[in-house]
Amino acid sequence: MSLRLKFNLVLGLATLLGILVAGFFAHNLLQKNAREEVLDSARIMLESALAVRSYTVSEVRPLLALQQKRQFLPQTVPAYSARKYINKLQQKYPDYSYKEATLNPTNPIDRATDWEVDIVEWFRNNRDRQELIGERDTATGRYLYLTHPITITNQACLTCHSTPDNAPATMLKTYGNANGFGWRLNSVVGAQIVSVPMSLPLARANKTFRIFMISLVAVFVLIAILLNLMLQFSVLKPVHNMAQNADRVSMGELDAPELEIEGKDEIASLAQSFNRMHRSMRNAMQMLDETGV
Repeated sequence: MSLRLKFNLVLGLATLLGILVAGFFAHNLLQKNAREEVLDSARIMLESALAVRSYTVSEVRPLLALQQKRQFLPQTVPAYSARKYINKLQQKYPDYSYKEATLNPTNPIDRATDWEVDIVEWFRNNRDRQELIGERDTATGRYLYLTHPITITNQACLTCHSTPDNAPATMLKTYGNANGFGWRLNSVVGAQIVSVPMSLPLARANKTFRIFMISLVAVFVLIAILLNLMLQFSVLKPVHNMAQNADRVSMGELDAPELEIEGKDEIASLAQSFNRMHRSMRNAMQMLDETGV
């Protein structure tokens, strides 16, 4: 096995190992960053919905209190305001969604679906947890969801949701008396669920990973070429010349020209030693010829 082949085998194994290790860590890091990017978007959406809810309670509802006695105005309902806000957002980002999924809602549009019911039940069984993050596959791709429980902590909420007898007549006229009642203080009745698509951040992460791996392979190939050129001109070629010269000297060609020495490295030192040996042998043979031995 030639020296070049041995060198390239070791270099190839080291390169392969380096690419695999770097690829593994780079892929995991990019996937983690993509998920964090999606999660940040979900948190911004949820906080925005909460801000709209708070604004509705503190600014809008008091202004419409008098009209509310004559006619039920959904604009005074925090969940309605948050949903309308998200609907505006969905005109530009249709894959982003927010829902206040409720087991027994006043408005049927808020009724929890099967997978949303599971989330609400999870919060009911884990009362100490105030956040749940997960992923789910849909027909349009993979989504990350961020959820918070909807817990009845304000006694005023029970005015509309305890029994139909206590509810405002204007609300009963709009939604009827079949849904949205029986809520209790400190009970979990639903969950605020934000869903954000993961396809675009993951696609960007995969594209970045491919570019990184191609660049890494290109760098290793360039290094391999440069190392092979250095090996050729700094080691293999001088050693080959020394081997040829040694063969000629061993066959009796003592008048063969000495090796040309370039540089001051170990190969040059070896060439100098070989030239000294060559000269010593030539001088010794001349002395033997002169003495007639």
